[in-house]
Amino acid sequence: MEGSKFSDSERKEERRGGRPAAGTDPAKRRQILEGAGRIFSELGFDATSMSDVARSAQVSKATLYVYFQDKEHLFTAICAEHRDRHIAEKIALLDVNQPIVDVLKLFGVEMLSTLAQPFVIACHRIVIGVAERMPEIGSEFYEAGPVRVISAVAKYLDHHVAAGRLVIPDTTLAAAQYCEVIQGGMVKARLYGVLNELPPREEIEKNVESGLALFMKGYGAAN
Repeated sequence: MEGSKFSDSERKEERRGGRPAAGTDPAKRRQILEGAGRIFSELGFDATSMSDVARSAQVSKATLYVYFQDKEHLFTAICAEHRDRHIAEKIALLDVNQPIVDVLKLFGVEMLSTLAQPFVIACHRIVIGVAERMPEIGSEFYEAGPVRVISAVAKYLDHHVAAGRLVIPDTTLAAAQYCEVIQGGMVKARLYGVLNELPPREEIEKNVESGLALFMKGYGAAN
């Protein structure tokens, strides 16, 4: 018989009637995530069961478990979507054509404002809580979150080091230092429940300006 123009995978897809394989339908996954987001917001993480999620998303529990093996993986998937969108927005602020201090201040204020948000704090608490027994969740969040941000800031700093505007022997270390120093303990206070309200904008700006002054004092070319 003359060779078919269809691959094995295409023939399998055709036999399934063109439907995605189990657990790969993006529309169904989106339906689950939206339903889960609604019920998590209403009941909170601890009080929400997978049965609650299935009802909210209008899917069977069997379908739900095809896409997400447990509540922790489901919640962290929701967190990951928020994280990726916010990080992309912050990285876009690192404009090498604008004054360094202006860019780092705007980046720092926007980053710290996001880190202090209730949903982001909740995500951090859940990830930290499950990291010991589910280290793959902690590793994924660390690599896709802090590491991605630090790498982007380091790349931004590399540009200005090459231009002679900054003197930094290790830009990755410097990027990590900047991301920490602008927080001034604010995120930890939120994380541990010491600071229960979202800090006012002026407090966030004060933290960032202080941290930025230290950073520039240490790494500015004039020094």
